[in-house]
Amino acid sequence: MNKKIGFIGCGNMAQAMISALVKSKLIESNQIIVSNRSKSILEKMNKEYGITIASNNIEVAEKCDIVFLAVKPNLYEMVMKEIKDSVTKDKIFVSIAPGKTMEFLEAHLGADAKILRTMPNTPSMVSEGMTAICPNQNINSEELELLVKLIESFGAVEIIEEKLFDAVVAVSGSSPAYVFMFIEAMADAAVIQGMPRAQAYRFAAQAVLGSAKMVLESKSHPGELKDMVCSPGGTTIEAVAVLEEKGMRSAVIEAMRKCAQKSKGM
Repeated sequence: MNKKIGFIGCGNMAQAMISALVKSKLIESNQIIVSNRSKSILEKMNKEYGITIASNNIEVAEKCDIVFLAVKPNLYEMVMKEIKDSVTKDKIFVSIAPGKTMEFLEAHLGADAKILRTMPNTPSMVSEGMTAICPNQNINSEELELLVKLIESFGAVEIIEEKLFDAVVAVSGSSPAYVFMFIEAMADAAVIQGMPRAQAYRFAAQAVLGSAKMVLESKSHPGELKDMVCSPGGTTIEAVAVLEEKGMRSAVIEAMRKCAQKSKGM
């Protein structure tokens, strides 16, 4: 791929993306140009992956064909103001921040700017991410195809309407935290029963991984898959009854509602 890919910011998500891109061999590592406030992180990434270190954000914006804005949401306005003069019609800017609408991005980068709004999640760090994307009207079909290919290097991709982004933040962007809590709770329960903690985490995590794979590959309704495990008068239905009694479903639904609501206000 004869493109230069830039990252403004090099936090956990950017590092996951860079790692996946290099491993995919879609692009040569020295074609990835990165800026970051912490020089030690840049030096580490250069040593590990061979990426090119930029002296500042403007250099990334000027030299790259596709620029990932990988800074915290509260820094977006400052960064876009800084690179505004480097925005041209042939460059693509990729947002990964929750709550930053296309209207907001176009207001700061320009109405003619090519912008892809995305919402990735942390499983991208192990190439099992789930990323929602939404292009603005300036991105053509060929460019969109290229962007999908790049993002697929670190997981699955779905093109969605922008109005669904707050729901995506709740259902995939933030949900790894809920799943980690669930795994931790299951492991704690196994430890109570005498299982060593490291072993408990492995059993719990593998059960979640396998269950998720069954949903994706069987195409069966999750309720149907749950019923397969629940024998009449058995151990599983006993556990399910307790989860229902304690309000597991309503707690998850309310948590995700609050998450989406927070995203709207960012």
